[in-house]
Amino acid sequence: MSADPKLSSWEEAVVWFRNQPEQQQVARDAYYDDPLVDAAARYHASEEWRAVSRILHGRRGRALDIGAGRGIASYALARDGFAVTALEPDPSKIVGAAAIRMLAHDAGIAVDIVEEVSERLPFADASFDVVFARAVLHHTTNLEAACREIYRVLKPGGIAVAAREHVISRDSDLQKFLDQHPLHRLYGGENAFRLDRYVGALRAAGFEPLEILPPLTSPINLFPYTIESLRSAVVSRLSAKLPVPGWRTLLSHDRMFRFMLLIAEQFDNRPGRLYSFVGYKPER
Repeated sequence: MSADPKLSSWEEAVVWFRNQPEQQQVARDAYYDDPLVDAAARYHASEEWRAVSRILHGRRGRALDIGAGRGIASYALARDGFAVTALEPDPSKIVGAAAIRMLAHDAGIAVDIVEEVSERLPFADASFDVVFARAVLHHTTNLEAACREIYRVLKPGGIAVAAREHVISRDSDLQKFLDQHPLHRLYGGENAFRLDRYVGALRAAGFEPLEILPPLTSPINLFPYTIESLRSAVVSRLSAKLPVPGWRTLLSHDRMFRFMLLIAEQFDNRPGRLYSFVGYKPER
């Protein structure tokens, strides 16, 4: 097997990756497939976004999508009735601001696009009702500054959702995570922090209360799995390793399976496992 190429941009890395026959499903799961408008519609219909929508239920107004990438979350926010601003520093037509412009045009939605980084938000204090950041905080060069900026631009009573952030148990686990990340090997740019680092940065910024959504029981973090597809995968693996009759019957009980996931989370130390965070800005 030939070594992965070293590429000069995130766009080149994504294009090369999604053209590899063995990576087609992974690219689709990451919403890197085309047509982009179809990928965005699939995200809006996903279990992940349905879980986000439940968190945002009843909220309206202005939403800021930080690190918007291809614009799939901007699309979902707009479809759910928000006036959306997409913040994306990469101008790329595949994974950046130009892609979002194309998506907005093709989907017939309005998205205001700003090319800037999350550590320096070019907006006035208390500008947004919702700030959404999907897989963004672990990319920041200054996590604490990014959290402060998110808090600053939220209106009192506003909500921030930081979804699908990579977590490590120890700083020494970072290299293991980076070595196994399929796109980091091509271009770099990935990172992960300890859970206490995320929580500390968000609380220091002022978010209170702060909800922490764990890896195995939140649909946001499970994607591309659902509870049902994860159950099927677990049954298959257990049946192969421990051919004891009854696995399928036992795990078919939803309450039992969810209880097993809660137990498993206590021992889950996978480098790069996903957490999400929901922070609230107190009313004045």
